[in-house]
Amino acid sequence: MSKQDGSSRQVTSGPVDDSATPILHVDMDAFFVSVELLKRPDLRGQPVLVGGTAGRGVVAAASYEARRYGVNSAMPMSVALQRCPNAVVLSGDYASYSVYSKRVMAIFEEITPLVEPLSIDEAFLDVSGARRLHGSPAEIAWSIRRRVFDETGLTCSIGVAATKYVAKVASSRAKPDGMLVVPAADTIAFLHPLPVSALWGVGRVTEESLARFGLRTVGDVAGMPPAALERAVGPALAAKLGSLANGIDPRHVHTTRTEKSIGHETTFSHDLTDQADLRRELLRLSDNVAVRLRKAGMVGRTVVLKLRYGDFRTVTRSRTLAEPTDVARRIYDEVSDALRELIGDGERVRLLGVRAEHLRVSTTGAMLWDPDEDWRDAERTIDEVTAKFGKGAVTPATLVRPVGDRRADTPRPSTRDDDAAEAAAGWGW
Repeated sequence: MSKQDGSSRQVTSGPVDDSATPILHVDMDAFFVSVELLKRPDLRGQPVLVGGTAGRGVVAAASYEARRYGVNSAMPMSVALQRCPNAVVLSGDYASYSVYSKRVMAIFEEITPLVEPLSIDEAFLDVSGARRLHGSPAEIAWSIRRRVFDETGLTCSIGVAATKYVAKVASSRAKPDGMLVVPAADTIAFLHPLPVSALWGVGRVTEESLARFGLRTVGDVAGMPPAALERAVGPALAAKLGSLANGIDPRHVHTTRTEKSIGHETTFSHDLTDQADLRRELLRLSDNVAVRLRKAGMVGRTVVLKLRYGDFRTVTRSRTLAEPTDVARRIYDEVSDALRELIGDGERVRLLGVRAEHLRVSTTGAMLWDPDEDWRDAERTIDEVTAKFGKGAVTPATLVRPVGDRRADTPRPSTRDDDAAEAAAGWGW
C-alpha cells in the first residue's frame, strides 16, 4: 500500500507485494547539506546551500527548505540567492562527505555484496540473495533506512522495484526520508502517469522535442508507434525511451564500475580574455586530469576541451591521440591547440573544461619510442613528492597565482549524459 501527500511525494505505508522487486535504489537526502547540519544543528529548518560563494559559484546541494524557493543543485549561486535571499551558504567540507559516504556504503555491503555505487550519495543494491538472512526487499529497505539514521544521523530515501530504472524513479518520488515499493505487477500503472522528464535521457531539449509531438507523459511515449518516436528523437534514443516507458530495463546491478571519462572544469568569477591566463588555466586543468588518471591506473585515448563563451555559447572539441596517455603535458598540448582554433583576441571566456575519454587500464610495458617519456617520469616524480608532502609541494611556476587572483573553482554537476534528466551535484570532478 502506498500513499501520496499533497505534494508529489509518494511512500509505502503498509503491506505490499515485494516478491518480485529485488532492486533497491538508495539515495541520501540532500547529502552535503545533511552532513553540514550534523555540525551545525542550529541551522536545521533554515534554507541552507552548499557550494561556491564567490562570483559565479554554483549550488552543489540545497536543503529542502531552500528548494521550496525554486533553488536546486547546479544552479548559479547568484540566481539561488536571488530566489532565496535569506539562505545560509556554506562552502562545503568534501573530506567529511567522503567519510560519511564510506560509512553508508559499508552498511549496504553488510546487507548484500551486490552494491553498485552511482556517486558519493547513491547506489543500487540487488538483494535477491539476502532474503534468507535479512527478510523481504521491503523489510531490507526499512532496515537500511533505520541503520543509516542510527549510525550516521543522516536520512535516505529508497525505491524498491523489479528494475533499476523503476527503483530510481521510486526513490525520487519518496523523497525526503521515505520508501516506495513498486510491485512488479504495478510497474506500468506507476510509470505511465509520470511526466516524460521522469525518463532517463530526457532533458529540456528532448522534452521539448517530445512535446512537439504531443508526448507529455511516460504513457504517451509508451503508446507512440516506434517509427513516429524515431522521427521525434532519433533511432537510438527512441529505442531506449520506448523500452523504459514500458517498464523494460534489462540491466543488472554491477559491483564494478568503469569510469567512462575523467574531467575537471572551472567557471571564472569574471570573463577571461587574456590568452595567457586561459592557457595557464588549461595547464592546471590538464594536470588535475592527469593526476586522477594516474591514481586510477588509467590512460585516455581522447582529450576533450569544453569552452563556454561570455554569451553562454558552449562548444567542445575532441582530439584522438596516437597513443593513450596519462601525461598532463600531452593533454595540455592537445587542448591548447584546440583552444587556439576557437578563440580570437578579446574573446570573452566564461568556462573552461578538460576531459579524458575512451579510457583503458594503463600497462607497464614501454613503447619502443615514447615521445612523452621525460614528461611522464617528471610527473610521476611529482606524484611521489605530493604523496609524501601534500598537494602543492611541487607546482609548475606557470600555475603560481598572483595575489588577488579572482578565479575560483566551482562544483561541477554530475550528469549521466549530455541530455540527462537529473543533474545532481557531483563528486570528484
